[in-house]
Amino acid sequence: MKTINRIIYTILIWMVGTVASKAQVSVFPLDSVLAKVVTGPGLQAYDARIEAENAYAKGAKSLPAPKISAGQYQTPYQLNPNTGSFMISAEQMFTNPAKLRAKQDYMNGVAKVTAEDKNYLKNQLIARTRGYYYNMGIIERKRALLENTRGLLTYMLKSANIRLTYGKEKINNIYKAKAELYELDNNQEQFKNDLQQQRIMLNILMNRDKQIDFSVDTTLLVKDYETSVTDTTDLATRRSDIKGINQSISLQTLNAKMEYNQRKPDFGLQAGHMFSYGGMANQYILMGSVTIPVFSWSSKEYKANLKGISYQVEELKQKKLDLINQAEGTLIGLKAAIKSKKLLLKNYNQNIIPALQNNYKTSLLAYEQNTGEMQVVLEGLKALQMARMEALDRLGELLQLQVDYERENEKY
Repeated sequence: MKTINRIIYTILIWMVGTVASKAQVSVFPLDSVLAKVVTGPGLQAYDARIEAENAYAKGAKSLPAPKISAGQYQTPYQLNPNTGSFMISAEQMFTNPAKLRAKQDYMNGVAKVTAEDKNYLKNQLIARTRGYYYNMGIIERKRALLENTRGLLTYMLKSANIRLTYGKEKINNIYKAKAELYELDNNQEQFKNDLQQQRIMLNILMNRDKQIDFSVDTTLLVKDYETSVTDTTDLATRRSDIKGINQSISLQTLNAKMEYNQRKPDFGLQAGHMFSYGGMANQYILMGSVTIPVFSWSSKEYKANLKGISYQVEELKQKKLDLINQAEGTLIGLKAAIKSKKLLLKNYNQNIIPALQNNYKTSLLAYEQNTGEMQVVLEGLKALQMARMEALDRLGELLQLQVDYERENEKY
């Protein structure tokens, strides 16, 4: 029992040293990471695009530019004409106000579609961020588990070397324990690289120096999504891609209104003044004009456009139904997968790992009492470590399923 107490004491010393070594690296909470991600340049580009489209909408009710003309009017080819005149004129077309209002409404609708596109990208970025963050948490737990195993192996090697001096240990067991330590080094290096890759991806999403070092909160929350109810009506009002389709349908409705208003006439006004030659009286022109877009040869275009828009609206409606159907099916599948992963994880935590812990403790106690072999202890320790690693893998898969569920359900 004294030896076991020394093992526990060694582990505690190692844990204190590990915490002290990591104290210099700041822990970045998930909320802080997400706050930086949602203010990144990718989403800011959408903000600029929305502002641009709103600016375009403000100019949608502008009238065509006026036209001013000057020159000879009905003047004969003579150096000194005594007939004809020099004319100055101005023309202005007045677009039908209904057309201008419809155009402005359409341009405002474009900005609303872009806003939903931004929300869709935001949802994807948040899901990616959560995935990388949870991966870092799992990897850091695995590294801590390896360090725990390293402390146990190091102490066992010291004890084995002492036993070897008295002929109570086999040299091949010592070599095997050393090989296990070297394998831990390889695993730690692999996890270190994996951790660095995830950290770089998070720094990219946060738009900052890719080499900034930080740690994450390893307290990973498991949620009960498998018991939630999928409501397609609520889903349609929450998901940005579905809301984007709704905005696109509204936009096409505004487009149809804009095309329908093409049948309304535009008006024009022309005014001119003529300086007559040869003593003739000065003259003027004052004329109004109106377009007649209802004739068959001038109405074909907007009638064809209206028909095409109706087909586009139907396409969007069918796409919306298909998207809702796919989302509902995906969420049902994710809930089933989450439930299964929880059962696997529960089996590891409540049955497999405790059984392997008891196996390891029993073999260690036998070894301390000189009734067991070091090889059996090493095998028990390795089996326990592998089971704990498998449990962390299942936890990582469960967290990724949660991320996928939240992304599909857009619960951010």
